Amino acid sequence: MERKSFAAMNCSVAQCLEVVGEWWSVLLIRDALLGVTKFDDFWRRLGISKNILASRLNHLIDRGVMYKSQYSTKPERYEYLLTEKGRDLWTVITAMREWGDRYEAPNGPPVEVEHRSCGHISTMIPVCSHCGERLEWRELKMVPGPGATEVDLLPKDLFPNSHDDGTTKAGRSDRRVV
Repeated sequence: MERKSFAAMNCSVAQCLEVVGEWWSVLLIRDALLGVTKFDDFWRRLGISKNILASRLNHLIDRGVMYKSQYSTKPERYEYLLTEKGRDLWTVITAMREWGDRYEAPNGPPVEVEHRSCGHISTMIPVCSHCGERLEWRELKMVPGPGATEVDLLPKDLFPNSHDDGTTKAGRSDRRVV
């Protein structure tokens, strides 16, 4: 089955999948976040063929998620490090891990996260960046952002608080939808 490209889709989730949607990419980023940097170490940990590993690493480099840094000249050796863009994927990897812990780990989480500051096991809890209140998906609604271009991509009823002039309470148009 040929992989579909989402490059033309005006959707941030689709664009994220263009970069990291292939399963080896997600596992490479997970391992890089754990401190794995060398080709042979990725290869050993993942059991991936070397040609696919090289291809996935090159893709992540091309997309600005990782970069290659030489650590030895004789023999010539490189390590693969996360860029800021790559490090910012820690929340995505953490959310996936926590989902897997909850629904796919019958014997409990294989790994837990300890908060270094307080020493306790912790989980990621999304909060509103404005008021600090915990976010629950049923209390959220999608509104068009500054990059919205697709008309009627989302159903009108996702904008229950819109005004007759086509704007939301925040003053954004609900006619152009993300």
